[in-house]
Amino acid sequence: MEKATFAGGCFWCMVKPFDQWDGIHKVTSGYMGGHVENPTYEDVKGGQSGHLEVVQIEFDPKIFSYEQLLDIYWMQIDPTDAGGQFHDRGESYSTAIFTHSKEQQALAEKSKEALAASGRFKKPIVTVIREAETFYIAEDYHQDYYKKEQAHYKEDRAKSGRDEFIDTHWQK
Repeated sequence: MEKATFAGGCFWCMVKPFDQWDGIHKVTSGYMGGHVENPTYEDVKGGQSGHLEVVQIEFDPKIFSYEQLLDIYWMQIDPTDAGGQFHDRGESYSTAIFTHSKEQQALAEKSKEALAASGRFKKPIVTVIREAETFYIAEDYHQDYYKKEQAHYKEDRAKSGRDEFIDTHWQK
């Protein structure tokens, strides 16, 4: 198994797109990239911890490649928005690819360059690519939120504007 870690705004909306494929062993909501050890949701949401909400994916690269994960990732976010994602604003909701190896770093850079060159977005791609740091697992109630709190998840996602953005930019 290998790990991939992505920040794409609210982690509730980032689990389901990855959680439905053969070769994906586990998708865990958590925090990464900040300076506070063992942060709580309140620490991260408050914006003082430096952490981003992330999903960490354990996957079998023989069945599902890192490149495929990157393709799914780009289609879940607005890579031109440095201020957060959709209705979730602030640093903790910004986008980032946290790489776990030099190979992942190279593949992430290549995919970002390809997206920028595609002309799909009029503004620059601002999603950062960083080396993975300590991963802190989010509180239990955040795990598999789309399964446990289906009605609230659907309501929150519908209000966010994420689906309209995806439909507009990735319809093809």
